[in-house]
Amino acid sequence: MLWIKTLHVLFVMAWMAGIFYLPRIFVHHVEGSQAGEDVRRLAVMAKKLGKFSTIMAVLACFFGIWLWLAFGFSGHWLMAKLVFVVLLIAYHIQCWRYTRALEQDVLHHTSLFFRLFNEVALLILIPILILVIVKPF
Repeated sequence: MLWIKTLHVLFVMAWMAGIFYLPRIFVHHVEGSQAGEDVRRLAVMAKKLGKFSTIMAVLACFFGIWLWLAFGFSGHWLMAKLVFVVLLIAYHIQCWRYTRALEQDVLHHTSLFFRLFNEVALLILIPILILVIVKPF
C-alpha cells in the first residue's frame, strides 16, 4: 500500500506544479498583450500544461480513491480534506476555462486578478496538508 501512497503523493505534486504555474502564464499573456508582444506561444504552453495537469489530477484522484477504499473512510479530517479537494478540482476547472479563453484571446481580467487567482490554489492546499499531516479531528 506504500507504493499506492507514493504514487498518490507523486501525482498530487505534479498536479500542483501545473496548477501553480498555469495562472502565471495567464499573467504573462495579459501583460504581453498589453505591451503589444506576440503571446501566441503562451496559449500553446497553457493548453499543454493544462492537459498535463489534468492527467496528473486524474491519476492523483485515482490513487487517492484507491487509498480511501483500502484504508476506509474514517476520521472527520478525511471528510474535511475531501471538501478542499473538491474546491481544488473546481479551481482546476476554472483554470481550464481561462485556458480556453486565452486560446481564443478573450481573457477579460487584469494581470493583478490572475496574480491573486494564482494564490487561491495555495490557500486551498494549506488546509489539505494540515488535515493530512496533523489530523486534528
